[in-house]
Amino acid sequence: MNEVRLLAVENTLKRRKNSRVQTLVALIEVANLGHHKDVEVFWTGENSEWHTLHAHFQGRCGDGHEYWQARVSVSERSGRELPGDIRFAIRLRCNGNEYWDNNQGYDHLSRADSGWSLQPGVDVLVLNHADALRTRHQSVEIKTATAAELAANKVIVHWTQDNWRHQHVSSCRRQKARKGAPTWTARLPVDDAFALDYYIECKTADGLRRDNNRGRNFRLSRPPLRIMILNLHCYQESHQDRKFWQIAKAINEQAVDIVCFQEVAEHWNQGHGDWPSNSANIINQRLKHPMHLYFDWSHLGFDRYREGVAILSRYPLEHTESRYVSDSHDMYSIHSRKVVMSRIRVPHIGAIHVFSAHLSWWEDGFEAQFRRLCDWAAHCSDGDIQATLLCGDFNIAAGSVGYRMVVEHSAYQDQYLAANHQGLFEQIFRVNDAHWGHLLADDYRIDYIFMNHDARLTVTSARVMFTHDDYGPVSDHCGYLMSFEPN
Repeated sequence: MNEVRLLAVENTLKRRKNSRVQTLVALIEVANLGHHKDVEVFWTGENSEWHTLHAHFQGRCGDGHEYWQARVSVSERSGRELPGDIRFAIRLRCNGNEYWDNNQGYDHLSRADSGWSLQPGVDVLVLNHADALRTRHQSVEIKTATAAELAANKVIVHWTQDNWRHQHVSSCRRQKARKGAPTWTARLPVDDAFALDYYIECKTADGLRRDNNRGRNFRLSRPPLRIMILNLHCYQESHQDRKFWQIAKAINEQAVDIVCFQEVAEHWNQGHGDWPSNSANIINQRLKHPMHLYFDWSHLGFDRYREGVAILSRYPLEHTESRYVSDSHDMYSIHSRKVVMSRIRVPHIGAIHVFSAHLSWWEDGFEAQFRRLCDWAAHCSDGDIQATLLCGDFNIAAGSVGYRMVVEHSAYQDQYLAANHQGLFEQIFRVNDAHWGHLLADDYRIDYIFMNHDARLTVTSARVMFTHDDYGPVSDHCGYLMSFEPN
């Protein structure tokens, strides 16, 4: 296994404003041995003075490795002597261990102004490996190098904006270079697409060569949609104000787009409420950028609060609505349960329906409430909706009779399970294995994001939040953060 390996190096000498500038770029492949890594290039020029250059993460490789890049420029205007020929070695440090690529003890050598050089065994190589599309991106440039000995006569990019349902081909233009491996560029349109997938194909006299990221293709994508759910425990927490700050801190740092809160409380105030004391409002005002907020209350909570549910969204709320889904509409009964919904148009994804719910226990009416919620969601859905997400505290334990009802008799699927237990998810939602319930015996979740099974979104990650190891407890519930992308 190559824990660290040089893929290509560029050494160029250019004249800028009456002085010369020499640039060294090293493209490195690094094994993903852990989250915290340190990749360094130790280099020296012809004056034998050694320097340390830190590399930076560029993108993910298809086989579990990563692309890193190190870059340094030396200008005559700085008073430093240009390095000329450069010798260098690469060190990876991770988990207390060191790994080297020093060309088997001889160091790598890059001749002054030699252009790009690919390492032996590397025929075609994408040179820019960023994997994120920013909001401002309407097109992206793809840059590729081909080994000089290939004598490539044509390089093309195969690409798609819709997960290969439609495929396009663009020719690359060969760049003018005096020396080194030929480089080729193509500019691909992004427009409003969420992601751009592509691979490179090189035509030579000996046939086709590819760089398809170890069979996984390259992918540039927008940030995923990030949704968080949390029951706030209706002002029953000690150190409540500090915990509101903890929640706001997590939303800021995790770049959450949509939040669904339950047990949102504000002072009763003879039934009129008190917006400044509203817990969702307080958290929202502590965000770096306050969100759009929709709240409604269901009943008197703990004899002193208007208790309800809320949706916070980074994006405008195109439509909002609230309804009782319980038999009771009595504001003095805890069996009165109201749900809020919003239609939200997410950039590069489309319109979604989000419901924030806090339903009763099974014995207190969950079945009827969930069926009313599903009927409501189905009635307001249309062809423009990419997904319907039922979020919140459903008061049914995973594997319980209520959970079985959702799994077996509704159009919705448990997204935390889909993200973290693919085999179990298949048993429950695809095969309907009669024994799947036993596998959830130790799963005590009652908070969920349920998404309709024919949604045009896919959950890509799910994590538990507000535990002793993650932002600290803030409620008698933990929170859940999930990420979604178009499928």
